[in-house]
Amino acid sequence: MGKGVDCVMEEKKDDRCKVLMISSEAAPYAKSGGLGDVCGSLPKELKKLGVDIQLVIPKYQGIKEEDLTYLGEFQVSLSWRIQTAKIFYKHGEVPTYFIANDMYFNRENLYGYEDDQERFTFFCKAALDMLIFLEYYPDVIHCNDWQTGPICMYLKELYKKVICYAPIKTLFTIHNLQYQGNFPKETMEMLGVPYDCYNNGTVEFYGNVSYMKMGLMYADRISTVSETYAQEIQTPEYGYGMDGILRSRSNVLSGIVNGIDYLANNPQTDSELPFHYSLKSIARKKKNKTQLQNDLGLEEKDVPMITMITRLADQKGLDILAQCMEELLREDIQFVLLGTGEQKYQDMFYEMVQRYPQKVSANFKFDDTMAKKIYAAGDIFLMPSLFEPCGLGQMFSLRYGNIPVVRKTGGLADTIEHYNIQTKTGNGFVFETYDSNGLLWGIREALKVYAMGKKEWNQIIKNAMTSDYSWTKSAKKYSMLYHELCNTAKR
Repeated sequence: MGKGVDCVMEEKKDDRCKVLMISSEAAPYAKSGGLGDVCGSLPKELKKLGVDIQLVIPKYQGIKEEDLTYLGEFQVSLSWRIQTAKIFYKHGEVPTYFIANDMYFNRENLYGYEDDQERFTFFCKAALDMLIFLEYYPDVIHCNDWQTGPICMYLKELYKKVICYAPIKTLFTIHNLQYQGNFPKETMEMLGVPYDCYNNGTVEFYGNVSYMKMGLMYADRISTVSETYAQEIQTPEYGYGMDGILRSRSNVLSGIVNGIDYLANNPQTDSELPFHYSLKSIARKKKNKTQLQNDLGLEEKDVPMITMITRLADQKGLDILAQCMEELLREDIQFVLLGTGEQKYQDMFYEMVQRYPQKVSANFKFDDTMAKKIYAAGDIFLMPSLFEPCGLGQMFSLRYGNIPVVRKTGGLADTIEHYNIQTKTGNGFVFETYDSNGLLWGIREALKVYAMGKKEWNQIIKNAMTSDYSWTKSAKKYSMLYHELCNTAKR
C-alpha cells in the first residue's frame, strides 16, 4: 500500500491547506478532559470553513474495531523493540485514523502508566510512518500537548531528508503547560535521535527529557488556548520552568481561545435535559433545578444553587474553597459538586454532606449526562482556579444560563466580564485575589444580584446565554495560522 521512502509527492487537486491533527484524545472516541473536547469539536468547525482536515488518535480499549475499517499494519522500531502498528479508519464528519497496538493502548486508562514515554513515542513514530503507508502528505501537522511533542522533533531531526516530509510544517498547541511529559535521560536511546539533541539543551529539561520542550523548540508555530494564558506562560509564575523558552519564541506564539459545540450544547434541544428552555422561556429552567433537587435528595426550595464541575485539585481552587466552605454554607444556598480527584477534597465534601444533607450534594464521578443536568439546573457556577489555560466549564455554564464566578486568570479572564448593576453589562462575576476572601467576595456579589429579584437575575442570564463562545471565531484564527504555514511550505 505504501511506496516507501522514495515517495512520489501527490498532485494537489485543489489549493486547500491539508491539515493532519494529531492528539492523544478526541471526543467522542476518547476523552479525559478539555483536550478531548477541543480535538473533538474544533476539526468539525474547520471543515465548515473549507479546511481539509483529518484526525489521528490512538485506538484505546473503549473504541470498538467493528465500528472501524481496517487498513493494514506496519512495523515501528523503538530502540531494540519492534512493535506493530495497526491502522484503522472511520469516515465520519471528520475522517479519523486510529493507531492500534494492544500492548500500549488496550488499557483501562489513557494515561498514568510507567511506560507512558514509550507508549506515546510509539504513537508519534507510527503517526509519521503512517503517512507513507497511506500515501497521504499533509501541509501542516497540528500537534497537541506533550504526548505529540516528539513529532515536531522527528520531522526536523529524522524525516527532513525524506522528500515527501521535508515541506511539512508543524503547529504545536499547549493545552496545559503544567503537564510536560518529563522522563529520565535514558529515554534518549528509545527515541533514536542524536544525543546532541540532549547535550545542546534542545530536549533536556533539568536532567530529564521533556516531550513538551520538544514541541516548543521544534514546532514552526506555537499556540495556546487563550490570549491571557499566552502572556501568563511567559512569566515564572505560570511558566513551570518553560517561560524562558516561550519568551524566546514569542514571535511564533499565539493565543487562541477555545470554543464549544453550540449545537451539541443547546438547552432548547439537549436530549440529556428533563426540560428544555431558551431565553424566551427562561422560567422553564427552574424545572430542571427542581428535578435535580429531587434526584439528589436536596430540599425542594427556591434558593441559589451553587454548582461546581471540576477535577478535585488545588489548581482548581479547591484549597481556597476548603478554607471558606463553612462560612459559605451559613448562607441560604445549596451546593452541588460533580468531580473526582484528591482524597482530601472528597473527604471534605463527604463531611459537608453528612452535616448538611439538605444543602450539599457531592457526586464523586465523571458523568457527562449529569454534568449537563447540573449546568441546566444551577444558578451559580464556580471556577476559582489558581490558573486556567482556557477552561470550558465557564463556556458550558454560560450556554445554559448558569452564571460563572471565576478568578481572573487565563481563559477565564478572556471570557467572563464582571456584571455591572448600573450598565447591565457583564456575563458573570470575577475576583482577582487568590484566597478565600476573594472567592467569598465573588460569590456574595452573585448572591447580591440574585437577591435583587428575577428581573435583575434574568438580565445577567440573558447576557450569559447570548455570549458567543462557539468555535466560529477561533476556528477562523486557526485556519489563518494553517494558511500562513502552508504558504511558508510552498515557498
